[in-house]
Amino acid sequence: MKHIIIGTAGHIDHGKTTLIKALTGRDTDRLKEEQKRGISIDLGFTYFDLPSGHRAGIIDVPGHEKFIKNMLAGVMGMDLVLLVVAADEGIMPQTVEHLSILNLLGIKRGFVVLTKVDLVEDEWLELVEEEVAEEIKGTFLEDSPIIRVSSTKKTGIEELINLIDSYVSEMEDRDISDMPRLPVDRVFTVSGFGNVITGTLISGKLNIGDKVQIYPSNFSARIRSLQVHDQDTDVAYAGQRVAVNIVGIKKEQIKRGDVLALLNQMKATRMLDVKVKLLDSIDVDIKNRTRLRLYLGTREVLCRIVLLDKEILRPGEEAYAQLRLEEEIVAKRADRFIIRFYSPMFTIGGGMVLEPNPKKRRSLDRDAIEELQIKEYGEQEDIIENIIKERSEERRVGKECR
Repeated sequence: MKHIIIGTAGHIDHGKTTLIKALTGRDTDRLKEEQKRGISIDLGFTYFDLPSGHRAGIIDVPGHEKFIKNMLAGVMGMDLVLLVVAADEGIMPQTVEHLSILNLLGIKRGFVVLTKVDLVEDEWLELVEEEVAEEIKGTFLEDSPIIRVSSTKKTGIEELINLIDSYVSEMEDRDISDMPRLPVDRVFTVSGFGNVITGTLISGKLNIGDKVQIYPSNFSARIRSLQVHDQDTDVAYAGQRVAVNIVGIKKEQIKRGDVLALLNQMKATRMLDVKVKLLDSIDVDIKNRTRLRLYLGTREVLCRIVLLDKEILRPGEEAYAQLRLEEEIVAKRADRFIIRFYSPMFTIGGGMVLEPNPKKRRSLDRDAIEELQIKEYGEQEDIIENIIKERSEERRVGKECR
């Protein structure tokens, strides 16, 4: 069975949560304030079974700009995205920002769902479709289907389910041989069971009894039980929403943004070597050592960007850079991330981690640029050879200092 995570995206009040309820029969707004105000504030989770027999997890993200931090905590593990656009309003600011974020994160599959189609005339609906088709040009959604839906009247829901099923059938299974990593998005205590953390298992597999570590704090624990889609299981696989009941650690020692992995598998860092790209739609230049907000996995951390191959990064441009972080995090090569301006907060770009535990780089350092080019474009043998060379140089310098 394939393990698939479907996510929503789109502007506030465009019907994301109502659409999920129409698909699954479940309301993902779990907080009292969400139910009272009628808007999603935090991430919502549920699942449903497809006609083919595959079970898909669903992540519902908030659409309000004030809760973009929560949206970013849920979007990292998505396999398939439903970009939701209300037919009576069309493209709105968070539609554009969410689409930019998804594109920067390298999401490959998805389609557009036009909701509330029962509220508008056919002529207006055609105009909205044209607007949407224009907006998604040049993104991963270009030429993807646009499905008309009324969640309240169940119009188009069966067609949507069948389309999701066809996409899932074409997806490749995730590689479960890699080390398990679960970015934490919720932590809570269940009476009689103890502490539970939840997240999307983005790689590998977890077993009951595994000895694990919470990074970057390095507190150790043991997995007492596992649940996937409200059912107990002995093993959880990459691509599943997982609830992990752990023992040996206090709830206060875990928070959203931490990563659960096996013992001694990851190394905390305050620097990342990256390839970064700015959106061409922004109207600011990024200068060397500009303070930014980094979003990686389920974590937000403040940082300063050290540009390595240019002095100013302009809209639409790419650059090699080193991010100097104000707190420790853990990452892995090829992880995707988003950066936002420190203040006022808005999305400016994103990129990919090239080295999660680098040495300190200087701006316009030609040797550093050549090393990062190898890590971005080189064959696996070239990358390994370069890492060995770096480690040997570090040991030599260390001996000389002693």
